[in-house]
Amino acid sequence: MKHIYPLPVHHSWPLYERERHFELGRIHELQSLDAIERIDDMEAALGGCARPGFWECDLSDNSLNWSREVYDIFGIPDGAAVKRTEAAALYAEESRTAMEKLRAYAIRHRRGFTLDAEIRPAQGSPRWMRLIAAPLCVGDRIAKLQGLKFLVPARS
Repeated sequence: MKHIYPLPVHHSWPLYERERHFELGRIHELQSLDAIERIDDMEAALGGCARPGFWECDLSDNSLNWSREVYDIFGIPDGAAVKRTEAAALYAEESRTAMEKLRAYAIRHRRGFTLDAEIRPAQGSPRWMRLIAAPLCVGDRIAKLQGLKFLVPARS
């Protein structure tokens, strides 16, 4: 059976529209969509319900912090040390190019972005995931990008 994927989402949005685009509250009925400073706090806020993967990238050194769901999406063992360049290499070329452009724009202009990206996991077959990202500002500087990654279901 051939899978037909939805038309990809690919857009940038201003931080004041975080609530509208980030989708965290609508997906999981959270009471707040304020920026959460620690990835552990995001996971704790969701309890044991099924959830997308949470991620963050510290812009001071490009270090990644992923929840176990993101490791699963990328087909990498939970807790493995992953460099940003290694993770980006798992994106299909067109998706990686779009992600890098949106990421740079988000950092330069303090904007969030949403992107449907094709990835080629370390283990498993190619798949599509939705990436939702927003800068975390500390004072006048952007310290991190953080957000959600979840699989986009195939439609037949």
